[in-house]
Amino acid sequence: MKLSFSVILFNISLFLFTSNLGAETINPQKDNFKLETYFSGKTKAWGIIENRFGKNKFTHFKVDIIGSWDGETLTLEEDFLYSSGRTDRRVWKIKKNGEHSYVGTASDVIGEAHGNIVGNKFSWQYYMKLPIGKNGIKVKLDDKMWLQNDGVLINNAKIKKFGVKFADLTIFFIK
Repeated sequence: MKLSFSVILFNISLFLFTSNLGAETINPQKDNFKLETYFSGKTKAWGIIENRFGKNKFTHFKVDIIGSWDGETLTLEEDFLYSSGRTDRRVWKIKKNGEHSYVGTASDVIGEAHGNIVGNKFSWQYYMKLPIGKNGIKVKLDDKMWLQNDGVLINNAKIKKFGVKFADLTIFFIK
């Protein structure tokens, strides 16, 4: 069967166009995603850390979150329970920095976390000090969250040191 040049050109053009679609164009129906709305009140989360190095490859955890929005600052009180029995607490202070942008701080975050919402996706990046070893280690997190139609929030973060990914973090939030 002989294909015409125009059919081949059309298929190549279609492939190139669709392969350049960003994540923000895939699911734009949740353009009303706001951190301060989603996280106000009680939220539960379950997650797993997949470590590429070391003897403990997987760490499971549960998080109970209480969020409050005072019109300016979203405060997230996160209480972690790890599969090892260890507990941890993180308190985020997150402020809007524009209609779709946010800036956050927490005691183990180095500097500030900066993020933006596009459609149903929230992305932010920050440096964190992990409690590993005597002095801890500084890592970079590239954190992405996708709000689903049923209210479930899916979170994936790449954890890197010196530009090398050494762990993946996946969390599912539910109201």
